[in-house]
Amino acid sequence: MFDFGKRLKSIRLSRNLTQKQLAEAIGSSERGIQNYELGASKPKYEIIIALADYFDISTDYLLGRSDNPKRI
Repeated sequence: MFDFGKRLKSIRLSRNLTQKQLAEAIGSSERGIQNYELGASKPKYEIIIALADYFDISTDYLLGRSDNPKRI
């Protein structure tokens, strides 16, 4: 099964961002990012869109529906 938290953490680390930096960039909380990465909570669609926009990736890639991060 797909692990959203793992994918999010991998993308974040590949950009050399802390959880706090990412949270500030998308208007979320550091605790929220921690919970998403740990799988303790699932993000609302507004957060998914904000993450995809911030990282310039497709929501399908972020959600594990595609292995291609490019937006179409």
